[in-house]
Amino acid sequence: MISFTAIPLDLRTPGQYVEIDASQARRGLPVRNPRVLLLGQMLAAGAATALTLIRVASRQGAIDAFGAGSQLAQTAAVFLALNSSAEVWALPQVDDGAGVKATKTVTLTGPATAAGTLSLMIAGRRVLVGVAVDDTATEVAAAIAAAVTAHADLPVTAGSAAGVATLTARNAGAAGNGIDVRVNYYSDEATPAGLTVAIADGVAGATDADIADAIAALGDEPFDIFVMPSTTAANLTALETELADRWGPSRMLDGLAFTAYRGSQGVLASFGDGRNSPYVSCIGSKGALNPPWEWAAAYAATVAYYGFIDPARPFQTLGVPALLPPAEADRFTRAERELLLRDGISTFTVDAGGVVTLERAISMYQEDSAGNADTAFLDLNTLLTVSYMRWSVRLRFAQKFPRHKLASDGVPVAAGAAVVTPKVARVELIAWARDLERAGLLENVDQFKADLVVERDASDQNRLNALIPPDLVNQFIAFAAKIQFRL
Repeated sequence: MISFTAIPLDLRTPGQYVEIDASQARRGLPVRNPRVLLLGQMLAAGAATALTLIRVASRQGAIDAFGAGSQLAQTAAVFLALNSSAEVWALPQVDDGAGVKATKTVTLTGPATAAGTLSLMIAGRRVLVGVAVDDTATEVAAAIAAAVTAHADLPVTAGSAAGVATLTARNAGAAGNGIDVRVNYYSDEATPAGLTVAIADGVAGATDADIADAIAALGDEPFDIFVMPSTTAANLTALETELADRWGPSRMLDGLAFTAYRGSQGVLASFGDGRNSPYVSCIGSKGALNPPWEWAAAYAATVAYYGFIDPARPFQTLGVPALLPPAEADRFTRAERELLLRDGISTFTVDAGGVVTLERAISMYQEDSAGNADTAFLDLNTLLTVSYMRWSVRLRFAQKFPRHKLASDGVPVAAGAAVVTPKVARVELIAWARDLERAGLLENVDQFKADLVVERDASDQNRLNALIPPDLVNQFIAFAAKIQFRL
């Protein structure tokens, strides 16, 4: 007996009644487009309402919503520059009332004995200051302040007094300590004769906006990618807890968070050792020119773009052109990067063309609950792949068996009846595994079939249980060989 969805069984009026059923129309695996959430702080000049989700579609839209030079506007600009296909949302926060804004000082001595250009690099943006012969330190400091003020997209404001230009982060918080300021980044730049420039940290930024407020405002809104600018212990712990709950079977709102940290190999190792979440990935840098929120956004945008084309394909050699490479002296050696990868920190290299390229994208997970070293969730590809598998198998069953009845194997069910049995579900799961195999996400289907268990629940006759055992395809990370030569 064919199970109709909308045509009654006892029609009396003549006619031809045909309903359309799309449950068997789909073939192969579904395409998943990432939904992205940008976290970060806005400015009072922004039009957005704090702790309210807003769709972000352009750089200018982000500036209007969050304020020029704000942490969140810059995060959005970098993400969209590298990934325009994702569905991007933001959840703006205002500065904490107790927050402290980080400062940098640029101290000059003079006067200049030759005309020239002072080439500053502030947060990865080039700021050029014209210098005339006999300009005093006070005059050059004032010129620096004026040039910075003219760059509305910089994450700092500026003032000057007595030969010192002071740069102040627009947003309060510890993240502002990662704003880099330097002179003569490019090899052909030089300070005008007679001038000397000394750059130093001033007031340390402190107290990022509390991420708990954003988490509470988020509720059960689903997102696949989170961009996290704050790396304070309290904020990361709160986000890790939320993500662990989201990955659980009750919510199934899988999401990965991306952040960035700046420091020496030892500083990064200490930071990485203090975390252990499989749902957070941190890229580490020394002497990074772009601020940490831009590194987090660029890293997330690259992984989201390529990881949702193929979740199992590794990320090494992918370029991240939105980031300026650290100076040669600030690039980690292979030995240092090896240590970072053992401390939960993702790594990058710089290619011959000066482009930052991802080396290995890993999670911060390092130990199991018993404290033993564990690589189960080392690579992000593992989490991206199992997340895709869970999403796709749920979607497949929801679409193929939307309003079906459940019967035991052996029950004589008529063809076309809306009835599913453990055997029917098993066949569908094997067909799903074959699709995954063809897509290069799963291997060893014979093992999958042998270990697959599908059975009716003994206590709840309305429930079907399945043990699904995919053998995930692996990543080609390293090639090792011995050349055993002969003479």
